[in-house]
Amino acid sequence: MRIGAIEAGGTKFVCGVGNEEGIIEDRVSFPTEQPEQTTKNVIAYFQDKGVEAIGVGSFGPIDLDPTSPLYGYVTTTPKPGWANYPLLSTLKEAFDVPFGWDTDVNAAAFGEATWGAAKGLDSCVYYTIGTGVGVGVYTEGKMVHGLVHPEGGHVLTRRHPEDDFAGVCPYHGDCLEGMAAGPALEKRWKVKGSELTVDHPAWTIEAFYIGQAVASAILMLSPKKIILGGGVMHQEQLFPMIRAEVKKNLNGYVSAKAILEDIDSYIVSPGLGDNAGLCGALALGLAAAQGK
Repeated sequence: MRIGAIEAGGTKFVCGVGNEEGIIEDRVSFPTEQPEQTTKNVIAYFQDKGVEAIGVGSFGPIDLDPTSPLYGYVTTTPKPGWANYPLLSTLKEAFDVPFGWDTDVNAAAFGEATWGAAKGLDSCVYYTIGTGVGVGVYTEGKMVHGLVHPEGGHVLTRRHPEDDFAGVCPYHGDCLEGMAAGPALEKRWKVKGSELTVDHPAWTIEAFYIGQAVASAILMLSPKKIILGGGVMHQEQLFPMIRAEVKKNLNGYVSAKAILEDIDSYIVSPGLGDNAGLCGALALGLAAAQGK
């Protein structure tokens, strides 16, 4: 079975073709331009691929309610040109195949639950911490949607006592994304995060905010695995610091062996690496092909 996968990001689109084992057989990426040009590139890529279904994991916010007249739209995004764009219907007009549709981070969570770090588990939470912060929630064997979909990157945070940075989120200022995303690191420290040394105080502050959010996710959702991905999390020194912050914040209240004794295996990097989003879109496409 040949399944198409689209990781529709605000910075770039990654398209690929894979199989039911989660193996990506071919892929291409291109910058996210105006929607008409971007979708033209997507359609051109899949034109001769003979896919039987396509999964789309999209940047958002997006409409996931099948009963809504805006189902399949990118909605209130600040990305120029993309607000209220009918992404899914544009693709459906080009390809008469089943489509899976979800947020990019929900897709990544689904991919990790299908083939990655949460394989065999019925719940996980996936954070991507990069240009923005997104959170995908997979619980009781399905992705969480609800009123719209999880927007955990915009949860409010307690401020680090040594941090007077105002935050960069245009909506909330000092929410998690405003304080911990890549642009926040760059604006606060005047260089890209990748240029900071591993012992720079930036990482202590970064771990403070991420650890706070992860502890809240554990208390609210009780997932069986926390997965931290995205460009900022390529800084591997963050993992032990975040785990320590989570344990400090929980303070022994959650009596679970995974946290108290084996947190290194509970808060982890993506098992699928940087392919989590694309493999997640592949999993969405496979589910659509199977009528799920």
